[in-house]
Amino acid sequence: MSRIGNNPIAIPEGATVELQDNIITVKGKLGELTQEYSGVSIKSEDGQVVVTRPSDSKEHKAKHGLYRSLISNMILGVTNGWTKELELVGVGYRAGNQGQKLDLALGFSHNIVLNLAPEVKVETISEKGKNPIIKLTSHDKQLVGQIAAKIRSFRKPEPYKGKGIKFVGEQLRRKAGKSA
Repeated sequence: MSRIGNNPIAIPEGATVELQDNIITVKGKLGELTQEYSGVSIKSEDGQVVVTRPSDSKEHKAKHGLYRSLISNMILGVTNGWTKELELVGVGYRAGNQGQKLDLALGFSHNIVLNLAPEVKVETISEKGKNPIIKLTSHDKQLVGQIAAKIRSFRKPEPYKGKGIKFVGEQLRRKAGKSA
């Protein structure tokens, strides 16, 4: 039995859920998200969204929890939004932005310029004596995570000194260097 899939999702004020064919649309103050679904039935009643499955087959059980989580993330996204923060650890690592262009100096011969989707708001914070921070905000959790992972892939944190791009609050596995 899916513990996640059985929980109803409360629809907060300011958010609306529409069901048509096999597409669910969630609208809120921050934007609109759509998701196609199959293998489960979704009902919107009494200010709640309920996901049910037709049988106890492995595929239906998997989709039950999946679509419940996706819909929950969509509702939270259009009401509150999602934020990811990345920290640049290393001497000379810098980040700046002009609008939707993110400019990264990560120790390569050229800077990396990344054009971001218009749904994602980017902010770079550079304080003297602290590591630069890139703050990504959007109503789409999947898009924010994908862009954050793309930025992190340019220079993953290495295990000896911890230099690279890491998520704020991420615990890194550190290794001891060679002993004399």
